[in-house]
Amino acid sequence: MEENNSILYEVDGHVARITLNRPNAYNSFNREMALALQARLGQCKDDPLVRAIYLTGAGKAFSAGQDLNEVVAEDGPKMTTILTEHYNPIIIRLRQIEKPVVAAVNGVAAGAGANIALACDVVVAAESASFIQAFSKIGLIPDSGGTFFLPRLIGIQKASALMMLGDKVSAEEAERLGMIYDYFHDEEFAEKSMEIARRLSLMPTKGLGYTKRALNHSFDNDLERQLAIEDQLQSAAGQTEDYKEGVNAFLEKRKAVFKGE
Repeated sequence: MEENNSILYEVDGHVARITLNRPNAYNSFNREMALALQARLGQCKDDPLVRAIYLTGAGKAFSAGQDLNEVVAEDGPKMTTILTEHYNPIIIRLRQIEKPVVAAVNGVAAGAGANIALACDVVVAAESASFIQAFSKIGLIPDSGGTFFLPRLIGIQKASALMMLGDKVSAEEAERLGMIYDYFHDEEFAEKSMEIARRLSLMPTKGLGYTKRALNHSFDNDLERQLAIEDQLQSAAGQTEDYKEGVNAFLEKRKAVFKGE
């Protein structure tokens, strides 16, 4: 496992495991950790061995969001710097990597920490985990894509209430609302969440990447334009080696062995 003061990184099989590693600060983000995460996501994008990404936190939290000690420091970054140089590039990288990203929310996910998780492709949580749009408690608005993703996941009424009231949402309630894919009992969370990442890492990576690209386009397109995008990406998917393998495996009544090609 390669170490940075604030990020742990390892590749196991075809899964890159990225761990936010400031447990004494509940994995709150400072500049070092934000830039390190950006770098690791870029590494995952470029590494052909990596076919799925598993993002989690060390200790009791996934991430408590921004480290406010950094904000109030005399030489601390300005708010616009935190957004344009720290968080926004993370969200863009998460959406532009054409590989599945699993957010394994092991504990509290608050503020930017919650919204980074919600920008991932598959979000799962430990039963004891929780999600909090904590911004209103200090007079701020949700950032890190929160106002984009959360209303699309759970509807504008629920999203606006959670953002304004700052209520804590349990993992069970998050799953019921459609905010996350699933949650697991704490004692089996690590195994079951990694199992999802491993499963995705053995699937047709290019096809999953095209699916992600189509979903990204769907945020802005009308039906006609989205159908055109589906046509374009389906044609590209049909030219992959994994598509050929999938069809052959189906016809030969055997399990497909995908290579991400």
